[in-house]
Amino acid sequence: MFTGIIEELGEVTAVQPSGDGVRLTVRAPRAVSDAGHGDSIAVSGVCLTVVDQGEDWFTADVMRQTLEMSSLAGVEVGRPVNLERALAAHTRLGGHIVQGHVDGTGVLVEVRPGEQWRVLRISLPAALAPLVVDKGSICVDGVSLTVSDVSAADAGEHWFEVSLIPETLAATTLGSRAAGDLVNLETDILARHVQRLLAFSSPLPNEGGSR
Repeated sequence: MFTGIIEELGEVTAVQPSGDGVRLTVRAPRAVSDAGHGDSIAVSGVCLTVVDQGEDWFTADVMRQTLEMSSLAGVEVGRPVNLERALAAHTRLGGHIVQGHVDGTGVLVEVRPGEQWRVLRISLPAALAPLVVDKGSICVDGVSLTVSDVSAADAGEHWFEVSLIPETLAATTLGSRAAGDLVNLETDILARHVQRLLAFSSPLPNEGGSR
């Protein structure tokens, strides 16, 4: 479990094929400062398990399904990544509840700069559109953000916008993102639960019938 508050910017230093997945090595001095074998670290929003580590790096396996669902597919040495250690029970929940289970990817379609902030418009897969609401929470590349605008429900192409403050621009990879970039998306877990519950809201066959 994570909060979406990025602790440091890391860098991919090695990518090795591993079956139908890959094994990544990431430079992460802060993240590994108290990490142990089997611990979870979110890498640009993807929850990965530490399988090896050194003084300032860790290695994790990324399975095929994760590659297919996230922007880690085709990851190369030198890519900067957002890093967050798993949430400790005694700390403040500064962002929102993030699982590190990416729902899919979106494409950054527009960047609008302001004097001290930047607005990003990101495409949204149709299946995820009902789960994203104005002023709600969303996780983009592991960063907890508040939705500042959304496309209409009947729009032909779905999108949402987030407004980034200088701290977010400086402390995460989102500050260097450009139109056309692929980003990881994780929608609010509460919205996903509600959607699933509603799928079972219709009366069951023969419910209410004679006995």
